[in-house]
Amino acid sequence: MNFSMPRNWKDFISNEHKKEYVLSLKQRLEEELKLNKKIFPLERDIFKAFELTCPEDTKVVILGQDPYHNYNQANGLSFSVNKKEPLPPSLKNIFKEIENDLGIKNFEHGDLSYWAKQGVLLMNSSLTVEKGIPGSHLKLGWETFTDHIIRSFNKKNNLVFMLWGNFASRKNEFIDKEKHLVLETSHPSPLSCYKGFIGCKHFSLCNAFLKDAGKKEIDWQIK
Repeated sequence: MNFSMPRNWKDFISNEHKKEYVLSLKQRLEEELKLNKKIFPLERDIFKAFELTCPEDTKVVILGQDPYHNYNQANGLSFSVNKKEPLPPSLKNIFKEIENDLGIKNFEHGDLSYWAKQGVLLMNSSLTVEKGIPGSHLKLGWETFTDHIIRSFNKKNNLVFMLWGNFASRKNEFIDKEKHLVLETSHPSPLSCYKGFIGCKHFSLCNAFLKDAGKKEIDWQIK
């Protein structure tokens, strides 16, 4: 299994990827693949979020729980799907809130790579999942790994963290709110989006914060 983050990320996380629990995680994934279990995303896309967004360019972190667990959905970016794939319900609601907040209509496709290339790290807490079993890989060690990434970002200044839903909100304990903007609300899924997500205006709040910090705002269109 090709299990390697880009070099600049390895330096940023101080070689966390060499620790025993990460090596054990890799071994567990290889064992599951040998048992012909279906793992998403595809191997080549496991670290896609880190390939598209450099640590030094990251301005916004949008944290998901784990990848989509059905065929042809997960592409390595949280909440994102490849072009020509149907939009998942949560992503539809994200686009709905962007339209409500900024007047931007995103209906063409669900590939969020354009956001990632602007400095939006679309990271799931678990970078893999077994087909049809949400949360199945959270206990393999991924959460320890991605929590370390959040802690590493906390050492920087003026980042925006978007934490949607109870799972993501638990990560706020790692973030200094005096240095960063933490935006929390309900998850964009149909079951909870009307408990706060719709109407949260996180996208305009994010851009206002970035502008005040002297950073370029995010273009939330899909291209």
